[in-house]
Amino acid sequence: MELNLQPLAAACFVSGRPFDAGERVASYLVRPREFEIVRYDLRADQAAGFAPDGVVACRWTHLYKPRTKDGNPERTLKLTAETLFLTLADPGAELTPENARLVQFLALMLERKKVLRPKGKAADGERDLFEHAKSKQLYEVPAGAMTPEFFTSLQDQLGLLVGEPRAKAAPAAAAAS
Repeated sequence: MELNLQPLAAACFVSGRPFDAGERVASYLVRPREFEIVRYDLRADQAAGFAPDGVVACRWTHLYKPRTKDGNPERTLKLTAETLFLTLADPGAELTPENARLVQFLALMLERKKVLRPKGKAADGERDLFEHAKSKQLYEVPAGAMTPEFFTSLQDQLGLLVGEPRAKAAPAAAAAS
């Protein structure tokens, strides 16, 4: 799963005022009608009244960290399953209920790719612990059953992020040609 997105904005989408280091920022991934995913970053205190045009795929709140001048801007534009997981599961970010199942799914996917390693359960038993293979950082992921209902509820959210699957051509039309 790979998307190309804008990097974290330096200023609030609503007010236009630049973010300060350590300020709480709400980030939204939104799919406007007929367009690619768009990222909106705004002050967390202005998020309550924010209603973007389109469908919100996911939302998270985090502390603003200014970009370094020596960073790789092309790499920050590419959002993969790994970077989306690292963003949403970051201990400094607030995990919203609608993103919890997305984080669970991404953890499962990244565990299969050996990007994450399972490290057991948290002390309360309600979260699974995973170690990121490259950084060795531990991430807590809400524990839950991977039932058919879980995947059905996740299907719409994933469809917004990666697009709806293309309809297959009818077998009769393929045989005729």
